[in-house]
Amino acid sequence: MIRKPGEERDKSANTRAERKKGVKIPKFICKTLRLTLLLSLLIFAFLLYTVLKIRDTPSVAVPMIPEMKTTALYRHVEALSVTIGSRSVYEYDRLNAAKDYIAASLRGMGYNPEIQSYSYEGRTYGNIVATLPGKDRPGEVVLVGAHYDTYAATPGADDNASAVAMLLELCRILKQETHGRTLKFVFFTLEEPPVFRSKFMGSAVYAGKARRGGENITAMICLEMLGYYTDNRGEQGFPLPFMNLFYPSTPNFIAVIGNLASRSLVRKTAASLEKTPGLNVETLSTVGFLPGIDFSDHRSFWKRGYPAVMITDTAFFRNPNYHTENDTIETLDFTRMHILLQGLLRTVRDLAG
Repeated sequence: MIRKPGEERDKSANTRAERKKGVKIPKFICKTLRLTLLLSLLIFAFLLYTVLKIRDTPSVAVPMIPEMKTTALYRHVEALSVTIGSRSVYEYDRLNAAKDYIAASLRGMGYNPEIQSYSYEGRTYGNIVATLPGKDRPGEVVLVGAHYDTYAATPGADDNASAVAMLLELCRILKQETHGRTLKFVFFTLEEPPVFRSKFMGSAVYAGKARRGGENITAMICLEMLGYYTDNRGEQGFPLPFMNLFYPSTPNFIAVIGNLASRSLVRKTAASLEKTPGLNVETLSTVGFLPGIDFSDHRSFWKRGYPAVMITDTAFFRNPNYHTENDTIETLDFTRMHILLQGLLRTVRDLAG
């Protein structure tokens, strides 16, 4: 084929021009992207406003009933948040002291706790696992967990000594009982920043190993900040605008949170908790990217395909002491914590069969 002079040059020039133009993006995609970006910015702005508003709210100081200081819940919180104090990834000796305290407490109850060790940044960290084998369906596991580390330089009474104390009491009381499914009580290390959302979270290590080993976890209950309550109307925050039209603005309830895949477990958990006199329960089953919904160890189990829920006092949506030096034992409501303990016992018994 004989080409006319200059035809190759013209064709090459046209090709270069087409490349410069690039692929034209449809207008509706551009509009969708802009709308998504705007919506994300609005949600972030509202979340920031909510957190700052809660942070400026005066903290409660709960009058201590003298009898409460003799309870196991109080003693555990005191040991972790007062005697040991801040126990973050940056405070290795204190974090190990917390691990030793939990393991010793479990041994005193008659358990032989397993330490699931792993390395991070050249140091060894460990999850603590206490197991009660099931009688009828030992291959099915109900797991209840709480992290025992803190944000750096904070005593962590609510976050998360309150939940660790609750989990230790569940271990003690349920030790004498027999259930159909196997019960596993797991105290996770390294939940807090800078390890949060990484593969080195204690819960991520556990969930990954469980999935690889074929562990059949039928329910995972994450206990996260369980001790801060007040009857002051208007002091409950939310991740999205207008949620106060559907949920109470008085922060005196406990919340059960799950993703859409775990909505059945959310319903079952809430149904058990609601049978407890004096315990107010709210639920939310939603998409995992809603701010705050996946901010704890249950996220690690969602990622591995396990049904998991978080039971919480809603953390920074309520507690102005979140991740500060003011997260102290004096701000916790041990009367309500004891009521919640009864609800948790019923919940675990119902799930374990």
